[in-house]
Amino acid sequence: MNKRSIGLAIVINLLGPGILKAQERPIGLNEAIDLSLKNSKQLKGSQAKIDEATAALREAVEKRLPDAKLTGSYLWLGTANIDLKTKNSSGNQNGTPKISQAMYGIVNASLPIYTGGRIRYGIESSRYLAEAIKLDADNDKEEVIQNTTEAYINLYKARSSVNLVKENLTEAQQRVKDFSNLEKNGLLARNDLLKAELQTSNVELTLLDAENNWQLANVSMDLLLGLPEKTQLLPDSTLVAQNPELKNLDEYVQAAYTKRADLASMDLRKKATETAVKSARGDYYPNLALTGGYIAADIPQFLTITNAVDVGVGISYNIGSLWKTKAKVNQAEARAKQMEISESLLNDNIRLQVSQAYLNWLSSQKKIEVYAKAVEQATENYRIVKNKYNNSLATTTDLLDADVAQLQAKMNLVFAKADAVVVYNKLLQTAGLLQESIK
Repeated sequence: MNKRSIGLAIVINLLGPGILKAQERPIGLNEAIDLSLKNSKQLKGSQAKIDEATAALREAVEKRLPDAKLTGSYLWLGTANIDLKTKNSSGNQNGTPKISQAMYGIVNASLPIYTGGRIRYGIESSRYLAEAIKLDADNDKEEVIQNTTEAYINLYKARSSVNLVKENLTEAQQRVKDFSNLEKNGLLARNDLLKAELQTSNVELTLLDAENNWQLANVSMDLLLGLPEKTQLLPDSTLVAQNPELKNLDEYVQAAYTKRADLASMDLRKKATETAVKSARGDYYPNLALTGGYIAADIPQFLTITNAVDVGVGISYNIGSLWKTKAKVNQAEARAKQMEISESLLNDNIRLQVSQAYLNWLSSQKKIEVYAKAVEQATENYRIVKNKYNNSLATTTDLLDADVAQLQAKMNLVFAKADAVVVYNKLLQTAGLLQESIK
């Protein structure tokens, strides 16, 4: 190796740990949620839907405004035969003018006065739908929060797995060293050393898988939060130690009925369909409008019109609506009925979802208790087996099996505590309380 390579290696060894350290970033769950809400493409899509619904509401309101139309033309005329039948005062017909061009302009305006309620109900329906879409966005926000929580806990579990396996690998490597010394001194069978080495190799493979899972979870979290992909996120380990106070099931169910955004959105959509029925019935009635206009025309050597202003009230009625409107009304009523049934189904599903989430939370707490006891049992079992092994009362296989059982018990407990966070947040989500919990 030349001097340049040696110098480069020294620089990398000196700066490498600092570079890796600079890429690490501790992050709490609330900060992760804030970043995900800020960078969520799903919420940006929801905002676009809100903008569309708001524009649709403005369009419905603007139908109250008058319509105005301006038309004008300049016409070049070919040789026209014009025969005027009017006579002048002397009894002779006027001379026939030669007309080669004509110009005219017309302005018409109408202000709707009565449309059978279609404009009013259209505005009301659009307002309901706009509010429903805003509530849909709130529901999407809760989904983003829950998805972020699951990704965060997945990252925590992956990192915890790496730490536990590394700790176990260190013990396994030390065991191999001890067994190797015993084997050299003739105090241990070669087969027992091979068993220890095989277990160490298996732990190394397990560590490789754990590190791959951790890196994948880290990249997924970086993308979710809008961070550079090489950022190493360090989740808060104290999160799983929290023990939130649990209410009774009925309280969560009642909270869901009053605070679930999707239920409120469904109610608004039901009102919109009921309003659409009233709007469809408006076709049975005539339209009444205030009208006005202005006409100006000029045909050289023949006719000039100026200041021709008209104002009046116009009424129109499509007689065909008497037999065509009923089908529209029936369709609107059917949609309203469908929405009513959907709301009833959602009410049933909400109670089922809350009950399931509540039972899952109780189950998660029971699992933690069981796994905590299992860790105590596995730790004590390993201690006893190791003592027996040291006194030649247990085989190497017994010792290695006890070590694997101890590692598995520790991982089960860590995973159970982490999963309990997701389960509790899911309970809050089904009860409509998730956003309140992170404020």
